[in-house]
Amino acid sequence: MVSEAIFDTINRLLSSHMLESKLLNENEIYSEVSLASHKYDCINIYNNIDCVLVDLFGNDTSEIDGSITVYYTFAVRSSNTLITLYIKLDKKGSMQISSISKEIPAASLYEREIKDMFGISFTDSADSRELVHHGNFPLKVHPLKKEFRKNTRLAFEKREQSFTSISGTGVFEVAVGPVHAGIIEPGHFRFSVAGEPIINIEAKLYYTHRGLEKLSENEDYMKVLLFSERISGDETFTNSLAYCQAIEKINGITYLPERALYSRVIFAELERICSHIGDISGLCVDTGYIFANGQFAMMRRWIQMLCEQLTGSRFLRNTNKPGGLRRDFIMDNKKLILDCLNNLYTEFNDTIEIIKNNGMFIDRVEHTGILNNSIAVDLNAVGPGGRASGINTDVRKEFPYAAYSKLKFNVPKHANCDINCRMNVKIEEVIESIGIIRQALDKMTDKGSVAVEIGKLKPYSFAFGMTESPRGENIHFVMTGADNTIMRYKVRTPSFCNWPVLCHAVNSNTLTDFPLINKSFNLSYAGNDL
Repeated sequence: MVSEAIFDTINRLLSSHMLESKLLNENEIYSEVSLASHKYDCINIYNNIDCVLVDLFGNDTSEIDGSITVYYTFAVRSSNTLITLYIKLDKKGSMQISSISKEIPAASLYEREIKDMFGISFTDSADSRELVHHGNFPLKVHPLKKEFRKNTRLAFEKREQSFTSISGTGVFEVAVGPVHAGIIEPGHFRFSVAGEPIINIEAKLYYTHRGLEKLSENEDYMKVLLFSERISGDETFTNSLAYCQAIEKINGITYLPERALYSRVIFAELERICSHIGDISGLCVDTGYIFANGQFAMMRRWIQMLCEQLTGSRFLRNTNKPGGLRRDFIMDNKKLILDCLNNLYTEFNDTIEIIKNNGMFIDRVEHTGILNNSIAVDLNAVGPGGRASGINTDVRKEFPYAAYSKLKFNVPKHANCDINCRMNVKIEEVIESIGIIRQALDKMTDKGSVAVEIGKLKPYSFAFGMTESPRGENIHFVMTGADNTIMRYKVRTPSFCNWPVLCHAVNSNTLTDFPLINKSFNLSYAGNDL
C-alpha cells in the first residue's frame, strides 16, 4: 500500500525525534514527536513530502495522560494518505510551543484558534491576535479545556478589538457589518481604501459561535450526529457523512451495502447542485441580472423540492446515520429523480448560454476578484475557490469515499483566478453532478440493505472523515470516550480555509466589487463559527 511506503519515509525522516508511530484506519499515520523538535519535524515533512497542512488542532486528553495534545495533520493528496504529527504538553506545565506559521502560512488561523480555545501560546507567530474570542471575552478562559463547563455563564470584559492599521495620504477605513442589510449571518469587514481601490481588508467572524465542539463532549455519538447536521444548513449531508465515516472507521466498518454507497453519492451530489445553482443565482442578483437570478432560483427550488420528496427534508437532515442511511430513500423514486434531472439539464444549459452571451454580465465578472495561485497554495484554498486558481484537488478523487471510485467524472481545471472562473467551475460541476447521479442510479442494485449495525463504539479511538462538500475539502476528526460517547469532535470546514483567501481576492478591487467577490466564494458564517 502507498500509505505504508509513506509510513516508512516518515519513520526515516523523523527517526531521531520520533517517540511513537502507527498506521491506523488504512491511510492515517500518527507520529508522536518531541516538543523540542516538532517545528523542525513539521517543516521537514512539509518540504520533503508532497503534502499540504489541512488541519491543526488541540485535544484535552488529560483524563487519559494528563496532557493537552496538539495535532498537525498533512494530506498527501496524490497518495490518499493523512499524516498527523502530534505533541503532548503537560497540562500542569508550560503552555507554550513554537509557531510554524511563518514557514507554513496556512497554520496561522489554526494557531490563533488553539490559543483562544486551549490557552496555548505560539512563540514567534505571524499573528497572535484573538480569533474566536472577541474583545469582551475573558482573557484567561479557554472553553475547550475539560474543566470548563458547558453551562458556564461568563462575566464579560471590555477590551478593544485589534485590527491592522494602515496609514498614508488619502487612506481611510470603511467598516461593514457585523449586521448586514440582507438576511445573512453577522460578520465584520474592515476595509482600508486609498481612493477607490481596496488596499487591505480584515474579516472578523465568530459572532455566531455556538460552541458546537464543546457541546459534543461526553455526549452520545448519535446525538453528536444531529450536531453535525447543523454545522451549516446547505452542507448538511456532507457534514453528517464526514462524521459517519469517522465513526465507521473507528469501529472497523470496511463494508457498507452497495445501495447505501450509491445513495450517499446521490444525496451528496444533489446537495452540490443545489448549492452551486444558488451561488450562480446570487452572482446574478449582485450584477442586477434579475431574469437570470429568477431562472436559477427556480431551478434550485426544483432540487430542494426533490430532496424534500425523497427524504422529508429539503436540507437532507435525518438521512445519514453511522453504518449507512436511516432508510432506503431511493427505492421506487428513480423515475422521479431522473425526470427532475432531465428538466434541470435542459433549463440550466439554456440559461447558462443566455448569461454567457450577455456582454455586460461577463464584463462584470471577468478580471474581478483575482486570487493568485501562489496565495491559494500557501493558504490551502479548497473547493471551487481553489480549483479556479489552478489547485486541481477534489476529495472524491484523492480520498474516494462512498461509491465515487466506481464512477466516472471530471474535476474542472481552471487558472484564470477570477469570479468568472469560479462561476465556470460551479457550472461545470453542476453538469458533472447530474452525470454522477445518473451513473449511480444505473449502477446500484434494485434491492438490498442500506445500513449495517455499528455496534458499541471502541473507547478512546480516533479517525478522520473526509468529504468534498459543495464548498470544498471537509475534514472531521472524532475521538471516542467511554460508553458510546464522543470525547473530541474537531470540525474543519472548507469555509475556515477560504475566508482568508477571500480577503486576498478583494485587494486591488473597489468597494462595489466586494459583494460580488464575496458571493463568488459564498462562504458559510455558521460553517466557520462552530
